[in-house]
Amino acid sequence: MSGPDHAQQPNSLPANSLPARALRRRGFLGLLAGVSALPLLPAAGARATPGAATTTAYVGSMSSTGGRGFEVAAFDAATGKLTATTAVDGVPDASFFATSADGRVLYTTNELEQGSVTALDITDPAAPAVLGSTPTGGAGPTHLAVHPAGHLLAANYTDGTVSVHPLDADGRIGDATDLVRHDAAEPHAHQVLVAPDDELVVAVDLGADAVFVYALEGGKLAQRQRLDLPTGTGPRHLAWHPDGNRAYLLAELASTITVLDWDGAAFTAGQVIGTRDEGAAGENFPAEIAITGDGAHVYASNRGDDAIAVFAVREDGLERVGSTPTGGQWPRHFAFAPDGAALHVVNQHSGTITRLPRDPGTGLLSPAEESGAFASAVVLAFAP
Repeated sequence: MSGPDHAQQPNSLPANSLPARALRRRGFLGLLAGVSALPLLPAAGARATPGAATTTAYVGSMSSTGGRGFEVAAFDAATGKLTATTAVDGVPDASFFATSADGRVLYTTNELEQGSVTALDITDPAAPAVLGSTPTGGAGPTHLAVHPAGHLLAANYTDGTVSVHPLDADGRIGDATDLVRHDAAEPHAHQVLVAPDDELVVAVDLGADAVFVYALEGGKLAQRQRLDLPTGTGPRHLAWHPDGNRAYLLAELASTITVLDWDGAAFTAGQVIGTRDEGAAGENFPAEIAITGDGAHVYASNRGDDAIAVFAVREDGLERVGSTPTGGQWPRHFAFAPDGAALHVVNQHSGTITRLPRDPGTGLLSPAEESGAFASAVVLAFAP
């Protein structure tokens, strides 16, 4: 994960360093068992028949802390339940997913000290087959994205690097053609995304308190912008508005969202709004942010408060309209149900996925219902 999940070796860092502070939030995790929760993942898996009652879903978990790595689950749309069907061997610490443009290959980070990324053939959604794994060249990869130019991009949290990998015609991952380390005392790259123009690359770095914009040229990253945030912000993930002109940047350390204007080449920072209830006390570390397809509502998970904050999108920014407990502990990631009628929240510390029904008009969420049990789960993707 980002922040509180990436465990460091005990007593190996100064108590006031960012990784040491992050360790307090990640507590129970094993050595470098980082976590990333990130914007809504691309849908992965079965090409579901319209109206089908059951589809396929994929759950990633930290095998280093008791999870099964990469699991296939059956999702019952009528009940909202997720039932594990099988675990795929050879995919440890699966912490974030992305899919190929044709939906036939799923990629996952392996959030290990010697980081790697794995490709799985999901032509048969219920029976994924490992195509192979490739080192990222960095440590603790927490996020990845597929670039339409035929590359896989990975954000390596622990050492603050972003790696670029060519993709073969069958979806296999090639050796890194570039590895860029962010310029900061303690960089921690937490997310990498493709910009709405399908060309530029955006990387969010929690340790650098910055967002980087790159051009991808010949398998190499060339920096085009560095947007610095106030020290201690700790940006983790951003989500693009469907209009492609705005993005919403979630800060893990400051418990805020910054509204970013995007002109097609660079960001400008605007409104900053808190993610917590008024009067909330104690430590809190937001993890995931996502926006609805109609661009009307934004959701953010609060780890510590263990709730989902709800925002309405306005012309001049965001308006906070509510907050709902997730029914579990440490909500690292969440995904919209295939029909958009609920959020399914991955509660890492309680090993549960809960379902929060959603009102599409107001955006508000109803009390949580248990959806499934998955030890040390950190990420979920539904079939389309």
